[in-house]
Amino acid sequence: MELIIGLLIIAVGAFCQSSCYVPINKIKSWSWESYWLVQGVFAWLVLPLLGALLAVPARHSICELFTNQPSFNIWMTILFGVLWGVGGLTFGLSMRYLGVALGQSIALGTCAGLGTIMGPVLLNIFFPETDPLSQLTFSVILGVVVTLVGIAIIGIAGSMKASSLSEEEKRAAVKDFNFPKGLAIALLAGFMSGCFNVGLTFGADINFGELTDPMFRTLPATFLVTLGGFVTNAVYCLYQNGKNKTWGDYGKADVLFNNIVFCLLAGALWYSQFFGLSLGKGFLTSSPTLTTLSFCILMALNVVFSNVWGIILKEWKGCSKQTIAVLIVGIVVLIISSFLPQLV
Repeated sequence: MELIIGLLIIAVGAFCQSSCYVPINKIKSWSWESYWLVQGVFAWLVLPLLGALLAVPARHSICELFTNQPSFNIWMTILFGVLWGVGGLTFGLSMRYLGVALGQSIALGTCAGLGTIMGPVLLNIFFPETDPLSQLTFSVILGVVVTLVGIAIIGIAGSMKASSLSEEEKRAAVKDFNFPKGLAIALLAGFMSGCFNVGLTFGADINFGELTDPMFRTLPATFLVTLGGFVTNAVYCLYQNGKNKTWGDYGKADVLFNNIVFCLLAGALWYSQFFGLSLGKGFLTSSPTLTTLSFCILMALNVVFSNVWGIILKEWKGCSKQTIAVLIVGIVVLIISSFLPQLV
C-alpha cells in the first residue's frame, strides 16, 4: 500500500509540474526573460529553501547542515545544478518549436533515461568503493528502456503530426513549429536536464540522517541543485534584460501584482514535482528498484500529463486518427513503465 501512496504522490507532483505553464499565460506586458527570472526566484530559490528547512530537525540549523557536509559533495551538487540550468533554458525553447506536449515529451524522456543512468555511473567514478553501479539492476534498466520506448512512440506521433499537417495548421497549433530544430533542442535540453538527478545523487547524504524524516531527506540536495540552476538562468535573463532593454518590465506598477502572483503560482507548481518526489520516495524505501527509478517515473508521468495538456490546448488538433492512436499508445507505455519494474 505504501508503494501505491508513494507513486500517487509523485504523480500529483508530475501533474502540477505539467500545469506550471498555464499561469504563465496570465502574465501581462513582461518579456520572456523578465517573467522567467521572477518565476525562477520562487521555483528555484524561495520554495526549495523552505522545503530544505523541513529536513532540519529541532535545535539544528540549515547552516549547520551544509557546513558539516563534505565540501566536495556540496559543490558537485551545485555544479550539476548549474549544468541542469542550461537544460532549463533550452527546455523552454523546445516547447516554443514543438509545443507543450511534444517538446516536454522528448526533452523529459531524454532527461528520464540519462538522469537515471548518469547518477550511479558518475558516482562510481568518484566513489567506486560504495559500488553505486549496483543500483542499476535489470529491473531499473528495464524501466528506463520501457520509458524510452514510450517516448520514442510519442516522438513518432510528433513526426506523423509534422508530416501530415499543412504549414498553416502547424502554426495554428504551435506558432513557431519547427520539428527538426525543436528535436535537436529538445534532445540537448533532455541531456542537460538529466544533470538534475545526478546532482541529487551526489547530494543524497546531505541531511541529518535518522534525525531527518525520510520524506524530506532529498530536499536539501534539491535546494542546492536549483540554486545552481538559478545562477545559470539569472545570468542569461539579466543579460537578455540588458540586450533587449527590458529592465522597465519590473517597474510596470499596473501589472506588477498580477505578474508576481502568477509567477509565484507557476513556481509553486514547478517545484511541487520535486517536493512530491521527495515525499514519494519516503514511501518507496521498501523497494530499492522504485527508489532508484523514482526520477525516471516522475519524468515519464510529466510527459503523460504534458500530453494531456497538449490535447486540452488543441496542439494535436487536425491530426489523423492514426496519429492520435500512436500518441495514446505512447502514453499507455509510459504509464506501464512506472509499474512494470516492480512486477519483474
